[in-house]
Amino acid sequence: MTALRILVVEDEGTIAMLLAEVLVGMGHEVCAVAASEAEAVAAAARSKPDLMIVDARLGNGSGISAVEKILRAGFIPHVFVSGDAPRVRVLRPGAVAIQKPFREADLARAIRHALDAAPAS
Repeated sequence: MTALRILVVEDEGTIAMLLAEVLVGMGHEVCAVAASEAEAVAAAARSKPDLMIVDARLGNGSGISAVEKILRAGFIPHVFVSGDAPRVRVLRPGAVAIQKPFREADLARAIRHALDAAPAS
């Protein structure tokens, strides 16, 4: 897999840091980390990531709503992480969502799936 510039949207600081470490260990670059819906939208516009890893439920806003706002400016492949992945799939049919906690192999598979599902440009 080619190295990607990834935006991490996660409101739990420790989880965001661990996720960033895993992604860097997988050979990717974490171009930004956002903890709220507003930060995510701003970071996506500023960083122009290749992929987003987004916690569906944020303490300040919604990861799902953030993705909807970000996608208005153009498609960016994304993976939702959630304690309730089936609910994410109900709210966003066709979404790539993985259940917390997850293993690195689950994350790698979800990233590939999100990239494969991206519309042709």
